[in-house]
Amino acid sequence: MPVVTTRLPLFPLNSVLFPGLVLPLNVFEERYRAMMRELLKTPEEEQRQFAVVAIRDGQEVAPSAPGLPDQTALPEHGPAAGFGDDPLKAFHSMGCVADAATIRERDDGGFEVLATGTTRVRITSVDASGPFLTAEVEEVPEESGEGAGTLAEGVLRAFRSYQKRLAGARERSLSTGAELPDDPSVVSYLVAAAAVLDTGTKQRLLEAQDTASRLRDELTLLRSETAIIRHLPSLPATDLTRGTTSLN
Repeated sequence: MPVVTTRLPLFPLNSVLFPGLVLPLNVFEERYRAMMRELLKTPEEEQRQFAVVAIRDGQEVAPSAPGLPDQTALPEHGPAAGFGDDPLKAFHSMGCVADAATIRERDDGGFEVLATGTTRVRITSVDASGPFLTAEVEEVPEESGEGAGTLAEGVLRAFRSYQKRLAGARERSLSTGAELPDDPSVVSYLVAAAAVLDTGTKQRLLEAQDTASRLRDELTLLRSETAIIRHLPSLPATDLTRGTTSLN
């Protein structure tokens, strides 16, 4: 079966987007403003899609003025600013398509965007010739893998324990005030997004060969992290139910 590629606007971030997860963006750089203006040309009844990819080596926000450590450094401009001579090398090879449900322009020309991750994609090439980065991407199907259902149940139990340890007396948990998902792939992405893990680890979870492999990895991570937190009683409470807005 031939691989189908699609060209999409590319939005690099210092974080990982997972399918099914909501992504709020505060867009102020001109290259991303141009992207949103282009997306707004798409009729509302159609999907306004772009690809989100985690940055491996580079800066989410391009330097705009001389600063430390080099006070004479010139500001960078253009769609690939902050990502070196070959932007493809600056990004992880797998990202996620985002569907922008809301794109609201502010009085200052910036945008407030609310998007949702849809499908995993592999970034095959990056084009910096336009006002913003675009990429050729190919969809990466999500396979279930053996024992995903049973693993999902174990991951949810482990995540409840992990979350309660983080939240302390507040005990903010997926089991309170929220209906638990029953689809193993949804569970795997929700836990991957909600757990307090570094970008590299989250990227590894995104790239898992199937749902069962991702859940198996998460079960190991959650048990390890919970054991560590158990020995850190002074750890501040963390609210895992609220995400932060990415500044770009």
